[in-house]
Amino acid sequence: MLLKNYEEQSYLFNNNFIEATSNGGVAYRGELVIEEGEIADAQGRRMPPISLLLGAVLLEEADKLKLMVGLLTDLSQISLLLERYAADFSDDLRAMIFVRNIADPMVLEAAGQTFALIPLDEGIPWNEAIDEVSLEKADFKGQSAGDKLVTLYNELGSYRAKGDKVSLEEALSRTVEVKRSARGPV
Repeated sequence: MLLKNYEEQSYLFNNNFIEATSNGGVAYRGELVIEEGEIADAQGRRMPPISLLLGAVLLEEADKLKLMVGLLTDLSQISLLLERYAADFSDDLRAMIFVRNIADPMVLEAAGQTFALIPLDEGIPWNEAIDEVSLEKADFKGQSAGDKLVTLYNELGSYRAKGDKVSLEEALSRTVEVKRSARGPV
């Protein structure tokens, strides 16, 4: 129901899939809107979102988010993410957020939750998360797309994030400047 509400409010963007899991939850992969775009016309349609949780992997059970994995281009976006979605976090949320502008992993304690913050320049959050917890393709054999998220959630239960435990203010003070090189054919 929670993810259905997000969908109705246009908080889900570039949906990969949204489906029920075998344990009664709902799984989603796509992008999650952090900051909406400006209203574009009289009908209330909006411009594209200003910021997103890229490659978002979300698992909902009992109208609460139990799993959140994704990529932030800038750690400062986490403040808006928490502001918008913290009320929907379950008490046993497992969160792994990849961030482009940090140099070292950190364990963020904010909004009553713990977030593993992991530096990532290139990659897909889903692939990086399953590598981080050492899951293999065989661990997902025969599972639906939604149940694969349940498997990741269960594996994150024994995962111990690397890095210092930090507050939001401390984490924001540890950002670095990202230098992107030109890509493509020469």
